[in-house]
Amino acid sequence: MNNTLRISGLIMSVFIFLITTNVNAQSKELKKESFKVWGNCEMCKTTIEKGVKSIEGLKNGKWNVASQKMVVKYDPSKTNLEEIKKAIAAVGYDTEEYRASDEVYSKLHHCCQYERPKK
Repeated sequence: MNNTLRISGLIMSVFIFLITTNVNAQSKELKKESFKVWGNCEMCKTTIEKGVKSIEGLKNGKWNVASQKMVVKYDPSKTNLEEIKKAIAAVGYDTEEYRASDEVYSKLHHCCQYERPKK
C-alpha cells in the first residue's frame, strides 16, 4: 500500500510538471504588437475590441482612445497581425494597412465617424 502511494505521488508530480512546462512554453510563444487604429471614443473602443475578440489565437486586444494604439497579444501559430487588422477594418475602423469599406464606415455612429486618413 505504501509503495502504491509513492507511485501515485510520483505520477502526480510528473503530471503537474508536464502541465506547468506546457503552460510556460505556450506563454513564451505569444507575440505582442501595437499599431494605430483610427477612432474617437469609448464606443469605438468597444466595437474595435469586440471585432477582434473572436479571432482564434488572440489572447488579448486592447485599444487606447487617447493614443489610438491597439495592443494585441496573440499566438502566431493560429493567427497573424494581418488577420487582426482585417477584422478591425471589417467593423469600420482604419489601420495604416487596411481601410474599412465606405459602406461599413458609414454605418458607424456619428460620434465614431473620425476624420479618415487619405487613401
